[in-house]
Amino acid sequence: MQISGAWRLTARVFLPFAAGYYLSYLFRTINALIAAHLSSDTGLGSADLGLLTSVYFLVFAAAQIPVGILLDRFGPRRVQSVLLLLAATGAGLFAVSTGFLSLLIARAMIGLGVAAALTAGLKSIILWFPRERVALLNGYMIMLGSLGAVTATAPVEHLLAWMGWRQLFGILAAATGATAALIYVVVPERGIVSSMASTPTTLGSVFGDRRFWRMAPLSATCIGSAWSLQGLWASLWLTDVEGFDRVTVVRQLFIMSIVLSGGAWLFGTTVHSIKRRGIERETILAMVAVLFIAAELGLILRVPLPSILPWSAIAIAGTATVVSFAVIADYFPPQLAGRANGALNVLHFGWAFLAQYATGLILEQWPANDGHRPLQAYQVAFGLNVALQIAALVWFALPGGRSITPWMSSVLVFKPADDSCAVEPVWLYEDSVILLPADDDAEW
Repeated sequence: MQISGAWRLTARVFLPFAAGYYLSYLFRTINALIAAHLSSDTGLGSADLGLLTSVYFLVFAAAQIPVGILLDRFGPRRVQSVLLLLAATGAGLFAVSTGFLSLLIARAMIGLGVAAALTAGLKSIILWFPRERVALLNGYMIMLGSLGAVTATAPVEHLLAWMGWRQLFGILAAATGATAALIYVVVPERGIVSSMASTPTTLGSVFGDRRFWRMAPLSATCIGSAWSLQGLWASLWLTDVEGFDRVTVVRQLFIMSIVLSGGAWLFGTTVHSIKRRGIERETILAMVAVLFIAAELGLILRVPLPSILPWSAIAIAGTATVVSFAVIADYFPPQLAGRANGALNVLHFGWAFLAQYATGLILEQWPANDGHRPLQAYQVAFGLNVALQIAALVWFALPGGRSITPWMSSVLVFKPADDSCAVEPVWLYEDSVILLPADDDAEW
């Protein structure tokens, strides 16, 4: 493929889906900044606020399996553009809602509408780009998308200084609708001639894979909890426990978001490079989990460190999806990519919902003093999460789990019986035919 072709793919495929994921990340994290405005305008308590924010994760998680099937069947272009129109409608409803129920419905519509944002982008990368570039491009996708979290800090705070949160959501509704139209119009349709080998393409082949169940609990409990913490509870911790004023809280959230974006790039390049050196990608996931647990324990035990250090480590853990999805790409073939990514995302976002809502319920058990919860409330809520993450890490590290990969490799599920049965992948780009290079250093 000529270099100009690579830039053409980037402009017409990669960037439109990155814009959709940017909006998804913005919607996911914006409640941390507008939480005080929502509470004062609607009288929401901690439990209601936790439910309102976490319903995004609940609906998002419930939609992952159907979305994965739709992506594999109809392709990311059509699925993403239709769902983003639903998200635009939900944002518009959120902007005009006055009661808790209507806000909850609107938030759920947003969650459903952006449910394909990441998996559609990952699917498009798998379909359009060489396999050896997948991890690197996944990192770039998540890095650009996580700029939505950056936007949901200081930039949004400046906007809120001269417009209300309702007007802000009106603007987001318009931007989401425009992105849906962009993806539908600009992204070309995709044709693929796949291998003639007999390959199971059912969801059962994902959930029946023991390697998936070795890795998924650790990925879900760490990444889902990181999203929950940064998406809502970080701002309240910094206010209630650290005693920071509004300006300092926004500054801390802004730094965390910058670290989040940089972490996605770091993981993408790291996973891409270690693959060439024969290092298992699962090792990187385990290292991230240990770092994340240590950061949470640092907060819980009040280790005398600047608070931005453990919170930055938590932000980095939220980008470990780059590692997890790279592992998934190694486990399953391209025709199962949508289902496999969706299955893992069910656990990511399902755990984020449980962690976020449960944290709100636990905090409600302690009375607020001048609107602030005591340190002990956060220690109990965060500590329960850490205990479950440690259990998932132990499960991941068990000797029995270590033997799963070689056990599965002896089962000819995704490989033909012999090389003569295989057909070299041929990718159809509009009216041209592109043979994917096998060499990692080949031009594409």
